[in-house]
Amino acid sequence: MKDVVTLTRPDDWHLHLRDGAVMRAVLPHSASQFARAIIMPNLDPPITNTEQALAYRTRILEAIPNGSAFQPLMTVYLTDTTSPSEIVRAKESGHILAAKLYPAGATTNSNLGVTNIYKIYSVLEEMQKQGLILLLHGEVTDPEIDIFDREAVFIERVLTPVIRDFPTLRIVLEHITTQNAADYIREAPATVAATITAHHLLYNRNAIFNGGIRPHNYCLPILKRECHRQGLIRAITSGNPKYFLGTDSAPHSRQRKETAYGCAGCYTAYAAMELYAEVFDASRALHQLESFASFNGPDFYGLPRNTGTITLYRKYTLSPDRFSFGIDDLIPFRAGEKFEWQLVK
Repeated sequence: MKDVVTLTRPDDWHLHLRDGAVMRAVLPHSASQFARAIIMPNLDPPITNTEQALAYRTRILEAIPNGSAFQPLMTVYLTDTTSPSEIVRAKESGHILAAKLYPAGATTNSNLGVTNIYKIYSVLEEMQKQGLILLLHGEVTDPEIDIFDREAVFIERVLTPVIRDFPTLRIVLEHITTQNAADYIREAPATVAATITAHHLLYNRNAIFNGGIRPHNYCLPILKRECHRQGLIRAITSGNPKYFLGTDSAPHSRQRKETAYGCAGCYTAYAAMELYAEVFDASRALHQLESFASFNGPDFYGLPRNTGTITLYRKYTLSPDRFSFGIDDLIPFRAGEKFEWQLVK
């Protein structure tokens, strides 16, 4: 049993930082662990063009703690009216690596998202030409589709046609949640990969209802059955390079989570690597953690691997039960619970 693990410094390929005081409160957690992160554009209002993305990047850089070399990797938010020329500008900026497709109404601040994939086919064609990566929130929003089936229907109705019609477009299906999605990604072309969160690896859907409603375990895509959790674990411990780390860490105030219509999202950034280490350790696969966290993502994005390192020690600690979050509190994932690993930052 290993008690110390040293890894090439990892990256987070799916991160929500928000903006303003909120962003300044959570950014140090990610900057202390990760060298780079793909920053989600679903602010309010969303980051829909290159100018906004570059201005957001500047605000992030100004908030990075002294001594940190953390790099925000920017994205733009696709809408029904995004133009191919905007994709050209995004690519030419040198700082925007991807465009994010939120199906309209699928999750937080997604109301301006895409209503029909065919409305942006000219944009996808330009993305394929420019080498800009397509990031997908993989759920349909059809109210006739059960919430637990929305990922599978998205793969059938949206992802499969896009792969067929744009064979060289690089695509990341983000935060996959099922055995079916993991199997699909494994068999898909080399241009298609997936990120997987720590919370979908640690918990199944029972965690939302254990002893009552647990709003801080509610996320979208929603947690699934135990068989799917186990399927995701098999995927990340298989050594297949098509799966890599993306926390989807999503900070919301306690007030916005603990309410009649609570926001979806789990805040894991404060201890992301400890959480992932726990999963790999429990599966006796710590030797696969570095590839998943540090190598597979940059290799898919065509970026150099990092050169620094982090070290994790087997040490039992308690998670904080809250963080300051502007005028409210932020309740983290697994607040007040025991952790098995500790990162030396």
